[in-house]
Amino acid sequence: MALNVCARLTRGVLRVLASRNVTPVTRPLASCWIHLRCVQHTRVMRYERAILRRFSSSSQPSTDVSYEQLKKLLVSRSGVVIDVREPWELREYGNIPGSINVPLAQVNGALQLSPEEFKEKYGGNMPLLSQSIVFSCLAGIRSKTALETAVSLGYTNVLNYPGGWKDWAEHEIIQTKE
Repeated sequence: MALNVCARLTRGVLRVLASRNVTPVTRPLASCWIHLRCVQHTRVMRYERAILRRFSSSSQPSTDVSYEQLKKLLVSRSGVVIDVREPWELREYGNIPGSINVPLAQVNGALQLSPEEFKEKYGGNMPLLSQSIVFSCLAGIRSKTALETAVSLGYTNVLNYPGGWKDWAEHEIIQTKE
């Protein structure tokens, strides 16, 4: 069974790569690092530089927002900002005004609640599937995980504030000193 899975996966990857103008070359493997040892020969793909650029992440639209973009979104109320830190972190460090606190461990369940249940539990309006959602945390790591969760649930306009609370506080302190 494991050999069948490995063979099907290999064929699927090769089909996808073949459809992307990639030249396949067959080469025997001296040793197989896969513990299943299911492949005697493997196809090695020869890429041209231009083709590699097409697969790079730079061609993907950015999901990150800057401090200025987040500030505009909050002022215009055109989206929802969800802070995925734990409640004790909000008490200790502070929060972005207008954000809704949904701890990372609860994001999956929270985004599947009814709008009434969401509002009752988290104190803010539940985002629509097509509405802008910006996830934030302390430094941008947990918010990226929350973004991936929201995308898997069908949300289409999800963004990440990679600077998180640290970046927000830094900008706000600078503005209050001026």
